[in-house]
Amino acid sequence: MMRGKRDDLSRPTTGRSLGVHYDPEAFGAATEGIARFLGTGRYLAMQTIVVIIWLTLNIGGWFVWNWDTYPFILLNLAFSTQAAYAAPLILLAQNRQDDRDRAQQERDRDVQARTQADTEYLARELTSVRLTLADVVTADDLRDAVDRVADALDHLTERLDRLDLDGPVPPHADADRDR
Repeated sequence: MMRGKRDDLSRPTTGRSLGVHYDPEAFGAATEGIARFLGTGRYLAMQTIVVIIWLTLNIGGWFVWNWDTYPFILLNLAFSTQAAYAAPLILLAQNRQDDRDRAQQERDRDVQARTQADTEYLARELTSVRLTLADVVTADDLRDAVDRVADALDHLTERLDRLDLDGPVPPHADADRDR
């Protein structure tokens, strides 16, 4: 009997489940913890102590039955098994760290873009303020203008004095002329 085709090809098929369900985040966090522990000096010191005890017990002959004689095949098997589990755990932890780094870089890129946009806006505003202030009269401009007016008044006063050959006109004479 032939299998029928799926009608909806836009959705991926679900894989067969073996009945084991786990939380990927919890598993990832646990593997990161293990990977961090495997990279510590404490772990290396403990492993060194275990190896020394192992070798001492199996070479020294303190037991009638040495469970792992030279060339220490069982010890090599333990190290191989540990390495077989440690390598994928370390790779999984590195992949999770890479994902976090990528997300952080994306956030940093967004912050940088916003900062650049804000900086460009402030630069435009500052240019606008400078252009506006270029048309504003400053105290130095006012002093220069007052000095020019004062010079012009002095100049006019001198000319009027030169034109007035008859001398000063008494104040009551102007009043008599207007009548």
